[in-house]
Parts: sequence; structure tokens; C-alpha cells
Amino acid sequence: MKHQLRREFGAALLIGLVGFVLPVRADDTIKIGYVDPFSGPFAAAGDQFLKVFAYILDTVNGEGGALGKKFEIVNFDDKLQPADALIALKSISDQNIPFVMHCVGSNVGAALIDGVSKHNARNPDNRVIYLNCGALATELTNEKCDFWHFRFSGDVEMRAYTRIKTLPKSVTSIYELNQDYLFGQSIQHDTNKYLAKLRPDIKVLADELMPFGKVQDFSSYVTKIKASGAKSLVTGNYDRDLNPLIKAGVDAGLDIRYDTYLSHLIGGPTAIGTAGENRLTSIMEFHENVPVENKDTKVEEWVNGFRKNHDFDFSEINFRTMFEMLAAAINKAGSTDPLKVALALEDMHTKDMVGQENIMRKEDHQLLMPYYEGVFTRDIKYDSEHTGLGWRTEAFVPASELTLPTTCKMKRPAS
Repeated sequence: MKHQLRREFGAALLIGLVGFVLPVRADDTIKIGYVDPFSGPFAAAGDQFLKVFAYILDTVNGEGGALGKKFEIVNFDDKLQPADALIALKSISDQNIPFVMHCVGSNVGAALIDGVSKHNARNPDNRVIYLNCGALATELTNEKCDFWHFRFSGDVEMRAYTRIKTLPKSVTSIYELNQDYLFGQSIQHDTNKYLAKLRPDIKVLADELMPFGKVQDFSSYVTKIKASGAKSLVTGNYDRDLNPLIKAGVDAGLDIRYDTYLSHLIGGPTAIGTAGENRLTSIMEFHENVPVENKDTKVEEWVNGFRKNHDFDFSEINFRTMFEMLAAAINKAGSTDPLKVALALEDMHTKDMVGQENIMRKEDHQLLMPYYEGVFTRDIKYDSEHTGLGWRTEAFVPASELTLPTTCKMKRPAS
């Protein structure tokens, strides 16, 4: 009895030292640790995605979640820094949360792949699955592939294939500008790869990398782009490395196409406004006029529910697919045990909310999914960010065409 009292007193003292702990049951919900920037120059991306997840989970949890439990997101600020992401991973594993989710920054994604792999090797009774919803560098599911990493976005190579294939014949010369870090370097490599394969007629007048997240004044870049005489600016820049660039181009009267990879994300449409009419394009998983084009009133109604309460577009159809596939895998496994869930996710086939096939490829854990090339135009039903213009599909590339080779040599766990 005395020993029992001492143990209880010791536990109470420990709680007192680390802070008050609420008495909650661990199995009330299925928790997912969400690691992304919530402070710093790219905080808007983390805040945006958190709102998107909340809307999607209203649907997924309303349909039963997984094992009859609701998903719950616990968010951690990584400031877009790999070291902070690894600190967050430690906190997630200490709380026995079986899933870590992350979307922004391939540099962070690479660190998480390595961190999760090492943690799982050392802690087989406390494993974690990394759900990658937006770290896109092609390397992450090729030479850096790992059994515990599942990417629920198309990689850079899939986007680059779509980007170059959909450039019109009128584009005979381009200026390439990308961020100088893993993602931007991957965009640069794969853009040039598919220019050579699909459009050797296009002249690359400049191929430039710029400091990631550090440029304040883009006027010098606009001057160089204008002087080049390029027909199109092809760029993988996003957020604060894209929106001010586009605005600077508009202010300077830069007469060029903006053939981007990510201008549909928050702030891009506002930055270019009416100046982007029929000359701004983006490669996207979805846009809000797809249901109209498909005459799909059910999905249109669901998207309208999002539009009523948000000032930015819903484009992340793959996020909904991710949660639906995760729920299906947990239900199939009958457990949230990471190994069982990982094995259930492998080679899973599903239809996204507009009926397009998606496959989680077993060889590299890369989601095979379709892409849309959208043009910014007035000829739409739903505008973007109250600009009066919105996205219309110019081209669609199915998952079957984007099933590209992988160099992944995955090491699989013994048990």
C-alpha cells in the first residue's frame, strides 16, 4: 500500500512539474499531428490549409470517420524550418500520435522522411506514418523514398509533364524563375526535362534560381524578364515568392504570359487581378468550376459550402482523397497501428470526389492522380478571390498518363 501511495504521489508530482494534464481518454478520437508554418513569411499557407482540413473533416467525420471515431488535427508550427519540424515530430511521438501530416516545403519533407524513418527503427512499438500532402520534390518518392512516407500530392515530375504539355504553340520562348531550395531545384530540373522531351521548339532565354523567401523587391527580376523578350514566365514560385512578383510585373506593364505551377493558391489571383485575363495559367488538382464543367450538382453544392465561409478557393481535392483513403485503410486494418495502416494503404485504388481514379502506388508510395491546367478568365461561373475572374479547364491529364517511372528502392520493415 505504501509503495502504491509513493507511486501515485510521484506521478502527481511529475504532472505538477510539467503542467496540468486534462483527464481525456486517448481513444476518443484519431489524432493527426499537423506540422506546417503558422508563423513567419509563409504562415498564410499553414493557416489556409488548416481551414481546408477543417471543412473536409466536417464531411469525413460526418460520414463516420474511421472505426466509428472522428479525426482530430493537432497542429504544430515548424516556421518552415526542418529543425523545428523535427522538434514537432518528437512531440507528436511523445504523445503517441500515430500520424504526422505536413504540406509546405520539400526541405521540411526531406527532414521528416529521415526523422520518421529513424524514429520508427528505434521505436517499433511507437511508430508514426508521415502523410505528405504537399512536399512535392520528385526526389522524395524516388531516391529518398521510405516505407513510412506516403505522398498524397502529385510530385513535381507529374506537374512538370502537365505544365509543359499544356503550353500553347504560341509560346516559343520562356524565362524560367524558381526558388533556390529543394522544391525549386526539382521544378527547374523537371521543367527542363520535359521541355526537351515535349517542346524542344521552345527557347529557354533564362533559367534562374532566386533566394527562397527572402526577396522583398521584385522589380529587378521584372526588368530582366522584360529585357529577355520571353513570351512566357514559367515559374514554380508560390505564396510570398510569387504574388509580389506577379504584382510587380503588372505594375511595370510586363506583357507576358504567366504559366505557373501554383498561382491558384491563396493570393495569386488577387495579385494579378484583371491583368491576368487569359494569360495566367496554373497546374492544379482541382478548381471550383470543375463541377460546373462536369454538370455535377452534388460536388458543386459541396464547393459552395466552402465558398460561403472562405475568401480563398478550394483546390485541394487531394486532401479530401487523403483523408478518405486514410479512413478506408484504418477500417481495413481494424486498427490505427501504423504498420497495419501502411500495408492497407499500399496499392489502394479509389475515386476522388469528381469520380477520377487515384492509386497509391506500392512501389514508392506516390499517389497517382490527375491534373488540370486552368486559365484565369471571365468565362466562368465562380470567380476567384472576388476578382471577377476565375479558373476554366484548358487541359486535363488523367492519372493513367501521369504514371511515370520511379527509381525508388524501398526498404520494407521485417514486421
